[in-house]
Amino acid sequence: MAARLTRARKKLADAAFTLPDGPELASRIGTVGEIAYLAFTTGYAPGTGADVLRPGPAGEAIRLVRVLRSVLPPEVDRAELDALLALMVLLHARRDARVVDGALVLLADQDRGRWHHGEALGALELLRPLVGEPPAPYLLQALIAAEHAIAPTPAATHWGRIVERYDELLALRESPVVRLNRAVALAERDGPAAGLAALGAVALPGHRLPAVRAELLARLGRTEEARRAYDAALALCSNDAESAYLRTRRREL
Repeated sequence: MAARLTRARKKLADAAFTLPDGPELASRIGTVGEIAYLAFTTGYAPGTGADVLRPGPAGEAIRLVRVLRSVLPPEVDRAELDALLALMVLLHARRDARVVDGALVLLADQDRGRWHHGEALGALELLRPLVGEPPAPYLLQALIAAEHAIAPTPAATHWGRIVERYDELLALRESPVVRLNRAVALAERDGPAAGLAALGAVALPGHRLPAVRAELLARLGRTEEARRAYDAALALCSNDAESAYLRTRRREL
């Protein structure tokens, strides 16, 4: 492996790179952005292992996007890249409130005084010129994150606007993850029965769909169904912190 890395470094050092322009450059920027967001997600919400979050990889992904923005020619449209950066920073700003004594803390239960408000304000400033721009995936997700950032309490969150953003996202690109998140927002706006009904249109592998279904069933007082849904979620969950949270919620039933 060391020899391969040495050869790769030499090849890169000897190579000559020409920056493309037009659609090809835009395509490459989009690809780098997607990779950075995937890397951020592995730090922000690890699917496996013992960690609630891994701030190192998440922070490094943010740094990568900042570097990319800094080297782009001035004539390049940076709107979606700025939206991506704002989205990641808004999410990352909650990092210290998402874990207490090694345990996962959901958004509604977080101590918002532990959020990094300076970072969030910087992200909101990035978003400000983009408000009113044509809908785009990162922009809509960033605007959803911004709704949480500007709400002083969970009860003050404008869930109606969040549902509208998810509807716009679905119009752009069908996604089971977006449908799941929309169902959660709908439950907050219209009640758990509405959220549960919306879950019927979601087909998503993994533990998060049955976990959301269990929570909504519990809110409706359908305890036995909620227990079975928690059991299904636990059987599929590979993250220790999330499993611990699900077991706690099941015991509380």
